Amino acid sequence: MLLFSEAAWAQIPTRPINPPARERQTVDPDQEVSSESGGRKKLIDDSTKMVFGPKTTLYFFEKDLKQNRVIKHEVDTVLNNFHYYEPVAKSGWKYQDLGNLGTAAKPIFFQAPKMIGTTSGFNAYDLYYHSPDSLKYFDTKSPYTNMSAFFGGGNRNMLDLTFARNVTSKWNVGFNLNTIKARKTLNPNARDDNAADQTSYSIHTNYKSDNDKYMLLSNFTRMKHTAREQGGIIPPEVDSTSLYYTYEDAKVWLRNSRATDLRQDLHLYQEYELLKGWQVYHVFDKRKQVVSFKTNLNSTDSTFFDLYNPLRFNTRDSTANENHFSEWRNEVGFKGDIGLLYYNAFVKFRTGKMKSPFLGNPNGFDELYIGGALRGDLSEKWRFEAEGEYLLPGAFRIHGLFVSPFLEASYTKSVSKPTSIQEVYRGNHHRWSNRFSNVGVDQIQGVIKLDFPSWTLRPNITLNRVNNYIFFNEFQQATQASGGAFMVIPGLKSSFNLKKKFFWESEIQYTLITGEGADNFRIPELFINSRVFFDSPLFNEKLFVQIGLEGRYRSDNFAEAYSPAIQQFYLQNAFQVLAYPVVDFFLNARINRTRILLRYNHVNSNLLSEPGYFVTPDFTGLKGALDIGISWPLFD
Repeated sequence: MLLFSEAAWAQIPTRPINPPARERQTVDPDQEVSSESGGRKKLIDDSTKMVFGPKTTLYFFEKDLKQNRVIKHEVDTVLNNFHYYEPVAKSGWKYQDLGNLGTAAKPIFFQAPKMIGTTSGFNAYDLYYHSPDSLKYFDTKSPYTNMSAFFGGGNRNMLDLTFARNVTSKWNVGFNLNTIKARKTLNPNARDDNAADQTSYSIHTNYKSDNDKYMLLSNFTRMKHTAREQGGIIPPEVDSTSLYYTYEDAKVWLRNSRATDLRQDLHLYQEYELLKGWQVYHVFDKRKQVVSFKTNLNSTDSTFFDLYNPLRFNTRDSTANENHFSEWRNEVGFKGDIGLLYYNAFVKFRTGKMKSPFLGNPNGFDELYIGGALRGDLSEKWRFEAEGEYLLPGAFRIHGLFVSPFLEASYTKSVSKPTSIQEVYRGNHHRWSNRFSNVGVDQIQGVIKLDFPSWTLRPNITLNRVNNYIFFNEFQQATQASGGAFMVIPGLKSSFNLKKKFFWESEIQYTLITGEGADNFRIPELFINSRVFFDSPLFNEKLFVQIGLEGRYRSDNFAEAYSPAIQQFYLQNAFQVLAYPVVDFFLNARINRTRILLRYNHVNSNLLSEPGYFVTPDFTGLKGALDIGISWPLFD
């Protein structure tokens, strides 16, 4: 009976069953397949491989969708710059911080404003905020998860978690989770005595209708960033027993002071195609930022404030500065394509206010904008762009860009409003009311592209003219410059390779500032980044390795100091941050799709005339420390 039933079952034709999406497989093309009577097929080799991976998990940005050029990127699995896991390093070391992960930071070079309307002005932690305009929207064919963990020497740790999946073929959802926990590098009391703690997350979705006429992108983003302020190392001229470059044993000013930056953003973008090549769209934002600083003036922290911030406007025994900035934004417009040209026109309305317990009436604003854009994609390598907006009655921004195979040039002209904190502020140690003029900026940038078999050269130049610049002076007061400043910043980026395995990459920028307002900008005259490394697959491309040394250098300058009470960088003329070359060792490796990093910071520590270096007055940079990290993507 068993033999009969087996023979009968063998005569029943088999029918392939489609597995669910997350289990879908494809047959190796090297396998042999034989046909038998009855339609039954048999695999000689039953080995299989998954079809899901970086090519089936794509992402795009809202700015590209808005400009009708949806560019879908594969998930990043490359090794280049993987060891740049901290935000300051990712910027190319073009930010000045307080010498530790998660501390207050500002750009080293002047940046032309992109927002010409009112902002809060509390930007010390912008670098660590995953804003809605930087969010990735996914187009996945299977569930995608990426886990990245970075463990820096001295307990400077980061965790990044990304998840996305397709609900339907045209509807994707996902979330991001990011954390920072960085122990103090200067005089920590315990293992968990952190200089910075951050938890941030975002929830996002994108949807396209079945007829492809309607598209929706939406996300909610939240960040809570807490910094335990230290005020820097007590200078030896103030306390003869205090020494620089002692790190864990350093004497610092503050132990009972804390700053917090809480941000929330609800964002919505939607568009609908009325006719072929013509869409209408709508953008909505509801944003909130709550910035606070608290300290106990009955503790030893009072010594710092008695020296640097002696005034007490609100209370004598404690400081509790708190500022609430909120805004609503609505933008409606139309856009489309005519041949090789893209066009856009919009009207935008923003309303918001800054509130504070010690500010009698909220500092509110209502702003109406009109604007548009034009782009011409002449070919894959030739294009031009022009965009502009006008804020009634007197602020505006225009920007033009030209791209060719040999030259890239841009021009930006803007007149922007002062920030809210620059106009009105009421804190325990500072207060002011100002009527500043709008800030004027002209910026020209150009890059020449020179490509040779083993060399790539990018000579470049930036020209800035800044009028009515607003800054914080030596007394930590918001001030407007009476004269203008003119900056000439030539630079060169180069890349040399030997047999596509040995590489030498460098970037150098020289800054010359003239004009009556030149001293209001503290930019190092010389800025250099350089690295040499080996990059090649090993063991029949089972292992990919990148290993090398890199260095960075900034010339002497009176870098701006940091005021924790107002969370702003300000001018100072007493502490010169000396030039010092910092050298790091790094190793990046990839096995299959999993990437790992190993980096030793400041390998030349205690090898030069100075045992270390400063990044901000009274804040030393990292001593020698080993960092490790891993990024592990899953595609099913």
